[in-house]
Amino acid sequence: MKITLTRPTTAFVERFLAGPLGKLSYPEVGATALEKPVPGYDNDHNRVNLGEGEEVFQAAKDALRAWAQFPESWVFISPDAPLEKNQTVAMCARAFGLWWVSAAKIVYVIDEENRFGLAYGTLEAHLECGEERFLLERLPDGSVWYDLRAFSRPRRWFVRLGYPLARMLQRTFVRDSQNSLRERWRSERTAP
Repeated sequence: MKITLTRPTTAFVERFLAGPLGKLSYPEVGATALEKPVPGYDNDHNRVNLGEGEEVFQAAKDALRAWAQFPESWVFISPDAPLEKNQTVAMCARAFGLWWVSAAKIVYVIDEENRFGLAYGTLEAHLECGEERFLLERLPDGSVWYDLRAFSRPRRWFVRLGYPLARMLQRTFVRDSQNSLRERWRSERTAP
């Protein structure tokens, strides 16, 4: 994990990712796919309807491939990496006047006819410990849903100390992620 006063540049992130990031920081790798609570962690599950039909599903998939579920104003993934298992990325988030850069690895990808998404897990160079899944689902009625499932707990002492603030930021992320993805797929859909 690294901290900076300014938005991390590509060069800053490249140096961070080239350094020691450690291994996955939790033993329950892939547990978000089981769709049940993981003991010993905060478990969160949120869903929002994006609309209906093939066009909505395809536009939302394109948005997810571009990491648009991260609200660019205060959270982003770098580099704009392909959604592939074992891909390591930096999650950069602005909070309390600082930019926090943490490392995560994609632990699985879902690419099915009616489901598309990924889950990433925290590496030792992360503020938190756990896993988060970002999933798009098209149901038999044609409705398209954005589903976030996560389990996490603080990894660093200062995150434990500021636990209520950390949980507040996680709730804010869910709301902003839903809005960001919704806005992005709508712009993908209306692009010429």
